[in-house]
Amino acid sequence: MSKIGIVIEREYMERVKKKSFIITTILMPMLMLVLMALPAIIMNYVDSSATTVSVIDNSSMILPQLKNTESLTFRPATDATVDSALTRDGIDAVLVIPENILTGNRSGLKYYANGPSSVGTETGIVDQINSIIETERLKGYNIANLDDILESVKSNVSLTTVRADKDSEESNSSMFSYGVGIGMTFVLYMFLLIYGQMVMTSIIEEKGNRVLEVVVSSVKPAQLMMGKIVGVALVAVTQMVIWGILLALMSAYLLPALMPADAMADVAAVQSGNFDSISDQSSIEIIQAVGMLGNVSHILSLIALMTVFLVFGFLLYSSIFAAVGSSVDNIQDASQLTSFAVFPIIFGLIFAMVAATDPMGSVAFWMSMFPLTSPMVMVARIPFGIPAWEIALSLVLLAIGFIAMVWLAGKIYRVGIFMYGKKPSIKELIRWVNYK
Repeated sequence: MSKIGIVIEREYMERVKKKSFIITTILMPMLMLVLMALPAIIMNYVDSSATTVSVIDNSSMILPQLKNTESLTFRPATDATVDSALTRDGIDAVLVIPENILTGNRSGLKYYANGPSSVGTETGIVDQINSIIETERLKGYNIANLDDILESVKSNVSLTTVRADKDSEESNSSMFSYGVGIGMTFVLYMFLLIYGQMVMTSIIEEKGNRVLEVVVSSVKPAQLMMGKIVGVALVAVTQMVIWGILLALMSAYLLPALMPADAMADVAAVQSGNFDSISDQSSIEIIQAVGMLGNVSHILSLIALMTVFLVFGFLLYSSIFAAVGSSVDNIQDASQLTSFAVFPIIFGLIFAMVAATDPMGSVAFWMSMFPLTSPMVMVARIPFGIPAWEIALSLVLLAIGFIAMVWLAGKIYRVGIFMYGKKPSIKELIRWVNYK
């Protein structure tokens, strides 16, 4: 085995055998699935008590038309005052409707609650009253068969996005693309920071223990640096691959089991192009997203591309972290120099969020080509189905950036590992690069 291979093996095996690595690798996908499924489980399986509202209707026209829902129950008030109505058993709130609400006194509507009120409750009340007022005002025009007309003009338009530049006729969920793009970007962001700083910390510790001085007697500094970087990169890839497999399996088998039967029936209906049974556009978007989560091949292809950008992005940034680690004696001294690696990662995250909202925009395109921001920005764009040539060009430029950064970091590393006593200035780092 080559010398660099020995360094890679040591760095890799030392980390994958740790209990912390094994535990996080297994538990993290489960935690992610639980966090994604928990709101749906709570909404579908946990009983929620309805809010009972006592209504003082001074207009005498609104209350008879208010309809009880799963979350709201309306009762006519038997008391003339709000205070006395609130003291009644089983009453959670009092709604006071002004006498002239139909003629424009919209601000006179008051809602008195015994405790904190939810946004859903308030929205449900306002929506019903707005609908009633609109209907009553239309009745003032004495239109025959008004109820039938209102029922017949109701519409439920659904928007299905189809890529005209693709051979496939399948619909694409923008909600799914946005969510997955942002999610993958944040995962990449954490990986770059956590594993990049792991490389830096390892070098600082070994430099402090004078281990590096012994190692470089048999291994060239450049080989040692690359061995550490590649070893930690393989740890990150191992964790990413395991997470991808576990998430794909859980999406395919656990997601249908966790979701209610009627929800999965809606998924099947939307995937077959039948939107008539779905209540609104937002529901269609959610159902499309759930259906795409169950598409194992699609999930695996996204994870594969993410892993490629993770590897190249990590190799680039870990070179910077390695250079920082070799140039200082302790973590405290590294804080200022670390900004050279951390700030581009943060900027990449910011531009990735911009790219997720406008994946075909000029900002998204150019930032996905710039090596320091391309790993995260391109990962945010990939779920939207961007052209393959853009992905290939981004990877080529990222590889060139990685090679240039490794060369630059290697210049600093070979000098820095032998320097002790003080933190180097930027001017001194430039001098190290120019050493022959």
